[in-house]
Amino acid sequence: MNDVMTNVKPAQPTATTPGMAGQDKLTPLASRYVDVDDLPWKPTPCPGIEMKVLVEDTATGLLTALFRWQPGAELTLHEHVEIEQTFVLEGSLADEEGEVTAGNYVWRPKGNRHAARSPNGALVLSMFLKPNIFLTDDKEGLQLR
Repeated sequence: MNDVMTNVKPAQPTATTPGMAGQDKLTPLASRYVDVDDLPWKPTPCPGIEMKVLVEDTATGLLTALFRWQPGAELTLHEHVEIEQTFVLEGSLADEEGEVTAGNYVWRPKGNRHAARSPNGALVLSMFLKPNIFLTDDKEGLQLR
């Protein structure tokens, strides 16, 4: 049930889709239909990896995004602060534990640390309860967002 169907005045949501047209005109409980093609790709702290944020809640850390990896791109050593889930749409991702290929899924528990790479490029959908924290000298403490 959304706020059009009830007399309850809901609080404003803290989740948003950055760059989504018309978002400011929606009521708090309205569904958000996202035209993903219209969202901008933005750089991440790692060269060769860009992201489209589908939904993020900066108050809780929730983040769902598409990531586009160029061939040979690497996400440097980082820690998963909470569970991360990734579904590979195209290409593959690999690390020292294994490889996840197109049409497959991997999730990592809180506390998992690794560096990931994409030998031939990839397009993935990733969901985070909280963003990863980078651990390398030049990026130490930065969040993936």
